[in-house]
Amino acid sequence: MGIFTRARDIISANINAMLDQAEDPEKIVNLMVREMEDTLIELKASCAGAKAAKRRIEQDQEFARKQITEWADRAQRAVDKGRDDLAREALVEKRRQVEHVEALDRELAQCGGVIDQYQDDLKLLEEKLNAARERQRVLVQRHIHAVHKRRAQCDIRRMETSDAFSRFDDVEHRIDRLEAEADLSGPPPLPSLRDAIDALDDDNEIEQELRRLKSSAAR
Repeated sequence: MGIFTRARDIISANINAMLDQAEDPEKIVNLMVREMEDTLIELKASCAGAKAAKRRIEQDQEFARKQITEWADRAQRAVDKGRDDLAREALVEKRRQVEHVEALDRELAQCGGVIDQYQDDLKLLEEKLNAARERQRVLVQRHIHAVHKRRAQCDIRRMETSDAFSRFDDVEHRIDRLEAEADLSGPPPLPSLRDAIDALDDDNEIEQELRRLKSSAAR
């Protein structure tokens, strides 16, 4: 099981707990991205540590190989001097260094495998994180839109079920009454030009009728 797989299980457990508690969806998405970012930081730190350990192993190998060469030279010099006893001890020390190099080879292989696993996990997590950030942006916008839409719909329903519009009608009736009262309390309207001319015609008719009456009386 990779390190990222274990981290993913931890993240899933945390998210499931939040879902069970009916947490804010935006909060859940942000937590998922933040935990993935934290996991990425931890993986990078662990990978850097593994690489540092690999460099130390390689340095130990280089030193041990030099020791092998040096003990081989010492053994040869001891043989040349006729000191087989010293040559034997030098060869024993050489063999010990050879075994140490072989052990370091196995340790180096294991360390390389760990580093490869870290790098695979890092690549996978970075891909997942990039996708999660994009989905985070979309989901957060959708959540904000949904919250605003729900709030607007609630406001509309509340207005529809309230007496707000009847209050508008009451206000309109009051304004109509005030306008009527204002018209009644104001000065009489001035006659228009048409009314004035029509009144002249009426005066002519009255004068003509008056003259007819006077003429009849004179007879």
